[in-house]
Amino acid sequence: MTTMEQPLVVGTDGSEPSLRAVDWAADEAALRGVPLRVVFASLWERYEGTALATDIGKPSEEVLADDIVAGAAGRARRRHPELKITAEVLAEEPEYALVREGRLASALVVGSRGRSGLAELFLGSVSLSVAAYAECPVIVLRGSHDNRATPGTRGRVVVGVGEDAKDSAAVRFAAEEARRRGVPLEAVRAWRCPAHESTDHPLMAGEPARLHHERAVEALEEALQDLPADVEVQRGTVEGHARRVLVDASHRADLLVVGAKRRDGHFGLQLGRVAHAVLHHSACPVAVVPQKA
Repeated sequence: MTTMEQPLVVGTDGSEPSLRAVDWAADEAALRGVPLRVVFASLWERYEGTALATDIGKPSEEVLADDIVAGAAGRARRRHPELKITAEVLAEEPEYALVREGRLASALVVGSRGRSGLAELFLGSVSLSVAAYAECPVIVLRGSHDNRATPGTRGRVVVGVGEDAKDSAAVRFAAEEARRRGVPLEAVRAWRCPAHESTDHPLMAGEPARLHHERAVEALEEALQDLPADVEVQRGTVEGHARRVLVDASHRADLLVVGAKRRDGHFGLQLGRVAHAVLHHSACPVAVVPQKA
């Protein structure tokens, strides 16, 4: 299956956050020119809630799994009538179903939380698990994205450039997203001068910090050297913890892109501290792009 044939997959459970994710995913699929696949995965047959029930005109206790996917697909179709849309109910735990769906997807889109009703400050366990294990990019709809993938309100895509700057899958993904939207790509590299390298000697004052800053600039240039010429790139090196720097940058972005190393044979969440932090605290949608270690 070629990249152009790979669908964009969105997970829904009928909750309001997941329906906003369907809206966003429909925009993104139309932007990419790929089919949209709407998936509802659950071991529960019945829906518990009012948002979707009201939309399809049924009492909540009468809404079944098929209604959820049909309602979500219909919502996407009304938004983009030209879009090729498929929908399916999967009777299994959503984490496993969505990770498996990601094997044949161009990307996965999920809401930040589902039917638990927790405040958006907290990331749902399904979203976190999918972002940690999926083999394709996962976009988690955090922040005030206004249900739209494009045009964005802030007009930029931000990517965090990590330690392995060369041949970064996250940078390539971010550049393509910026190109599709016709907005600048802001590449950010955080750097810190470890405390044990500081010195009070007047002839050495500032020297360790200067060296770390220069290395950050070099890493940034290495990461960006092969990007398409039609992508406008803005560069930024910022002193501080990468987690704080990227969360701050999310306030001026429509999409924040970070990488996550995937190690063969490694068990447990494969996210890293930076990706984990921005998934919990970003002010905009976050794309987690897997990178083979």
